[in-house]
Amino acid sequence: MDAHLKETQKDSRQVYEGHFLKVQKDTIVLPDGKESTREYIKHPGAVTVLPLFDDGSVLMERQFRYPLDRVFIEVPAGKIDPGEDTLECAKRELKEETGYTATEWQYVCTIHNAIAYSDEHLVLYLARGLKEGERELDEGEFLDVYKAPLADLLEQVRNGQITDVKTVIGLFWLEKIVNGSWTPPQRPAGV
Repeated sequence: MDAHLKETQKDSRQVYEGHFLKVQKDTIVLPDGKESTREYIKHPGAVTVLPLFDDGSVLMERQFRYPLDRVFIEVPAGKIDPGEDTLECAKRELKEETGYTATEWQYVCTIHNAIAYSDEHLVLYLARGLKEGERELDEGEFLDVYKAPLADLLEQVRNGQITDVKTVIGLFWLEKIVNGSWTPPQRPAGV
C-alpha cells in the first residue's frame, strides 16, 4: 500500500558512538530510484510516567536540560536499559527520580518524538496509588519534584511554560483519562 513512499537502505555506517546515543549515516534509494543520505540518532528508547494522585493532581519534575540551557517542567521519565521490560523501567524511574512507588500501573501509549532524525520511542504509563518514599537519583542527576493540579499544568501547556513533548502529550492523555473521554488501549506485545 505504501510502496510508492518507501526508502530503501543501500548502505549504513555509524559515524558517532557516545555513552548511549549513536549517529548513523545511511545511503538510501528514494522511491524514484535516485540516491540520497539520511543521518539519524539511534536511541535505546525511554519510558514516561504519568503519576496521578487520588485528588487529580500530578507529580511533576523541574530539571535543567543542557542542550536548551534552561530548566524544564516534565513528568518523570528515563532511558530503557538493554533487555529491560518497559513497565519495570517505568517503576524504576519513578522510584529513582521521585521516591514514589505506585500500586496501579496502566499502559497509555507509545510515541515517536523525533521521527525525522531519531528512532527514539517513549512508552507512556499511568501510575496511580502513589506512595511517597526516598529518592535514589543517579549520580550527576539533579531535579526538583512537586505536586500540581492537572488544570494548572494544562494552562502551563497552553501558555508555553510547558513545552517538553512527552509531558505535553502525557498531560493531554491525562486530561482525557480523568474526564472519562479516553480509555488507554491494552498494552501491545513487546512493549
